[in-house]
Amino acid sequence: MEPVRTKNGLWSYGLRALVFNLMLILGVAGPAVAEAAPKRILALGDSLTHGYGLPDGEIFPVQLENALAENGVEAEVINAGVSGDTSAGGLARLDWALGDPAAPPDLVIVELGANDALRALDPAATEANLDQILTRLDEKGIPALLTGMYAPPNLGPEYGAAFNAIYPRLAEKHQVPFYPFFLDGVAAEPDLNQADGMHPNGAGVAIIADRIAPLVIDALQ
Repeated sequence: MEPVRTKNGLWSYGLRALVFNLMLILGVAGPAVAEAAPKRILALGDSLTHGYGLPDGEIFPVQLENALAENGVEAEVINAGVSGDTSAGGLARLDWALGDPAAPPDLVIVELGANDALRALDPAATEANLDQILTRLDEKGIPALLTGMYAPPNLGPEYGAAFNAIYPRLAEKHQVPFYPFFLDGVAAEPDLNQADGMHPNGAGVAIIADRIAPLVIDALQ
């Protein structure tokens, strides 16, 4: 092989080899080290997801994004919460919330049922609605994470036992990650709730987001 002649003289074979190898490395490894696109998470829920009574920066989707970022996961959490919504309402708007079938979310967090319990709706109907949501997500190949809720104690032990059993049973049936109680560590804590005693304040939502983030990360992986 003849050395390459330039205006200023000759390149050594060693320099030519170095340049060639660098070009090869950049060409092959460049795409592999490109930054991955942020994960897209759909939070399908009621007022606890939507952020009733809170400024935009303190709502659950935003605080979950922050908690995930602190753990090295870049994600967009889409707010599909509707205040006052029941499990039936969540089922009815599921396809609309999922959006373009060609670009499904990487994960759907299902946070529904609190309003069913507050209205003392039949637990069997709530279970059927949530079952259909999880079934349809599975049919679409979209991973889900189910969050649980407890019935208010004033509805009595029989109703509470029937309602509270819905979530672990569905998580087992559909083999989905399960966060047993969405308000864990926050419910009945005056300093972490708004004046109504039911909806978390910003500090309460921060606790929820921090506690659920590790499970979300596992579900994404």
